[in-house]
Amino acid sequence: MAIALVLVLVVVGSVLFHAFSPWWWTPIASNWGYIDSTLIITFWITGAVFAAVVLFMAYCVWRFRHKEGNVAHYEPENKRLEWWLTILTGLGVTAMLVPGLFVWNQFITVPADATEVEVIAQQWQWSYRLPGADGKLGTSDSRLINAENPLGINPDDPNGQDDLVVEAADLHLPMDKPVKMLLRSIDVLHDFYVPEFRAKMDMIPGSVTYFWFTPTRTGTFEVLCAELCGTGHGFMRGIVMIDTAEDYATWLGEQSTFAQLSAPEQVGAAEEAVVRP
Repeated sequence: MAIALVLVLVVVGSVLFHAFSPWWWTPIASNWGYIDSTLIITFWITGAVFAAVVLFMAYCVWRFRHKEGNVAHYEPENKRLEWWLTILTGLGVTAMLVPGLFVWNQFITVPADATEVEVIAQQWQWSYRLPGADGKLGTSDSRLINAENPLGINPDDPNGQDDLVVEAADLHLPMDKPVKMLLRSIDVLHDFYVPEFRAKMDMIPGSVTYFWFTPTRTGTFEVLCAELCGTGHGFMRGIVMIDTAEDYATWLGEQSTFAQLSAPEQVGAAEEAVVRP
């Protein structure tokens, strides 16, 4: 009896802990409420199965407890029970998978009007590149990375000359505008994650991954690396600020282009060539 009571208390305690727990998701700041809904559906289905299994175990412990003189009756097969379990399990798995498939379809379908923003990860900092006036990001290559070109932007690509470079600083994005985040790592595995945005994706060296979202409220949000990237993993933090259209335009006007950042080096090289005979 004591074991059966403990099992019942485990279920009751789990439900109460969930109902009165102070820990929950951070308030959402993007369009991905679908992700929250899918997680909640999965939670309730798995929670109901957990409660049913544990309560069934408690019932069995109580119902088939040892009694003097009782003899077990061996029944190795129960077709009816097996069919019910198979049908219920299939329905439960379907109920968990189907919402996720709908969300995944939306997750990989980027709106046509989404602005591309490149995120570059390097232990232990975040850098960013935004398209310039032409609205296009220039090409980049890890083999071009050096002290003067830390993001590996292709200097021979005219589309990259007006790209805005935000190195090891805060990223600003406009509210209510879809953004496609192009993710690139130049050393090890990273993962660009803002809890309030919900969506995230791993960053794999040698590949460009992506995800998209639409910011739905202004504010300052912390960027975390959700991949164990090394000893200083916990210190790989950053800031994303969601601005109004006016504030975003002001911030955008303060950023330097790749051409401007490269100009001092080119001027210095030209002066050196003039001095030499």
